[in-house]
Amino acid sequence: MPHPPFLPSVISSAVALGLVSIAPSLLADEIYTLETTTVAASSEQALLQESVASVSVIEEERLSQPGTTHLEEVVSQTPNVNLSAGASRGKYYQIRGIGERSQFTDTVNPSVAVVMDGIDMSAMTMGATLLDAKQVEVLRGPQGSLQGASAIGGLINVRANEPTDYVTGDLELTVAQYNTQNLSGAIGGPISDKVSYRFAAQRNSSDGFIKNDYLNRDDTNNIDETLLRTKFHIAASDNLDLDLSAFYANIDNGYDAFTLDQTRHTISDQPGHDRQETLALVGKSSWYGNRHFIQETALSISKSNLEYGYDVDWTNPDFQPVGAKNRTDNYSRDEKSATLDLRFISSEESRLFNDSTGWSGGLYYFYRNSDLIRDYTGEPVFTSEYETDRYAGYGELSTDLTDKLTWINGVRLEQDTTLYSDNTGEYSKPTEYLWGGRTALEYQTSDSQMLYGLIARGYKVGGYNANIKLPNELRKYDSETLWNFELGAKHRLLEDTLHTQLAVFVQQRDDAQVNATRTEQGVAFDYTDNANKAYSYGLEAQAQWQATHAVRLHASVGLLKTELKEPGASFDGRGAAHSPEYQFALGASFDHGKGWFSGLDIEGKDRFYFSDSYDSTTQAYALVNARFGYQQDNWSVTLWGKNLTDQDIIVRGFNFPNNPYTPTVAEDYVQFGAPRMFGITTKYSF
Repeated sequence: MPHPPFLPSVISSAVALGLVSIAPSLLADEIYTLETTTVAASSEQALLQESVASVSVIEEERLSQPGTTHLEEVVSQTPNVNLSAGASRGKYYQIRGIGERSQFTDTVNPSVAVVMDGIDMSAMTMGATLLDAKQVEVLRGPQGSLQGASAIGGLINVRANEPTDYVTGDLELTVAQYNTQNLSGAIGGPISDKVSYRFAAQRNSSDGFIKNDYLNRDDTNNIDETLLRTKFHIAASDNLDLDLSAFYANIDNGYDAFTLDQTRHTISDQPGHDRQETLALVGKSSWYGNRHFIQETALSISKSNLEYGYDVDWTNPDFQPVGAKNRTDNYSRDEKSATLDLRFISSEESRLFNDSTGWSGGLYYFYRNSDLIRDYTGEPVFTSEYETDRYAGYGELSTDLTDKLTWINGVRLEQDTTLYSDNTGEYSKPTEYLWGGRTALEYQTSDSQMLYGLIARGYKVGGYNANIKLPNELRKYDSETLWNFELGAKHRLLEDTLHTQLAVFVQQRDDAQVNATRTEQGVAFDYTDNANKAYSYGLEAQAQWQATHAVRLHASVGLLKTELKEPGASFDGRGAAHSPEYQFALGASFDHGKGWFSGLDIEGKDRFYFSDSYDSTTQAYALVNARFGYQQDNWSVTLWGKNLTDQDIIVRGFNFPNNPYTPTVAEDYVQFGAPRMFGITTKYSF
């Protein structure tokens, strides 16, 4: 695909600015090494530069940049990770071209798992904010042995700050355009010599950047979010640690984003909404009372009320032809879920095969219940119930073949039983048996270089299309499997000041679940179908360089080629939706001395298809963000700007008939991301 004309100039300008800024400092003799980073979501709890996977870790320094509050604002900066909106926020994630893009009548089985502090947020990702976040880990490729059926594409793991044995905390306030106000704070410390705590809260509000001309309002696409988290660490005994956490989210956002003329000025008379209320509890115990193993138990339960509604025609009675219907569509979901994970990890005394092999394994249970009430104007109310029970056993061996070569083998066996029923009389209760895992070789060629190769198998359960307008043969769809073949290299260079990662991969999906669209009586709706095969291959490269004590640089690039195969289908031989062929991120942080600092970030993507069902695409783009501030002792003030070149970024797109004056003509309709925006953030830490 052709590169956008502005792309070379943007990149060259950024590189030039970075070189001019750092050149004087590079003449210094000091060496400032990068801190080590641990990937908690990996099965081996490995250091980032030693983990056998293509992984991105976004650390607290980048997560706490001014104007950043939600997961959607950071993960798209990582290679071959994309997201779609179609709601108040981008909440559907794709990795290497695999992942959902929306949810309407059907219950979505996620392809990309989103876990936040031990809570499976995959079905309610709008609550996956960056409240007091310490680290975000993005694991690309199937996590069959680690996460199971919900992570065929990959895993996004959000870790919050832990309780401390000393008093610490922070308070942050952001004020920006469009009446944007974000207030967050956290405090933690000891309660006794055995108990410590941390409490965090966040309040996000904004009128949004949409103007409703019909209602003369500028807040119909608003943000209204309140989030709370509390954590306790208890040293119950010399052999037992307990970690308890509670999370609450109350989100009442507006949703009024689509227009007939592709602008940020709507004319709807019944603006929509995007709501979520979630309460989740998590408990984890770590027992060290047996010299042969460590035993970890993790339990989480959550309950969410989700409501999503919108003005179907995006217009009002004054605009519509005589006799046209003024329609709305509303989806209310009651979500309940629970997970239980019993894990055993070998000690040095229980290593196998002449002390060459460490091991881990466990048992896993997952429960989810999702009840839907759909109210669509002019049709009977539709209700459905979805319930799934999953049982899994898993294990992994890590064998030192030599002092430099390690062989890793993992497997996961899973049983899934899913119940679906609705008020049209449909009923289904299939049971599936699935397996996944990986085999990998890790070669530590030196203290500063690691090479790896892996073969991994992932899986995803089948499901049921709830839309009664579909013919019977399209109601059910099958489970899919994925094979991932990957080679990678990780380096620590320049006296540990430069960390790099490189991965190349080839993936094949069998019976790939794809998003299809049908139009009945002028109304378009999505459903899930199986394609015979789907392929993807590409490259992911990342680098972090602590050039001097005052200059830190980071860069990443993802290259991706996808292809769907289904003889006779409209998408046969075409690339997958929401799969840009390239994306990149460049960033620099500068310490100018005497408290002054600045930063520049650029991220960009190639164009990509809206859907697997039609050929409409977005436009390629590059976003430029910058910040400048002053820090003294424990407080800082930062001026920042996002999308400085004011690019029109498309975050969701459709192609179907919706204009009441041309009811049979399919046209492109798009939802735009935020325009240029400026703000100021002040922060106090103690």
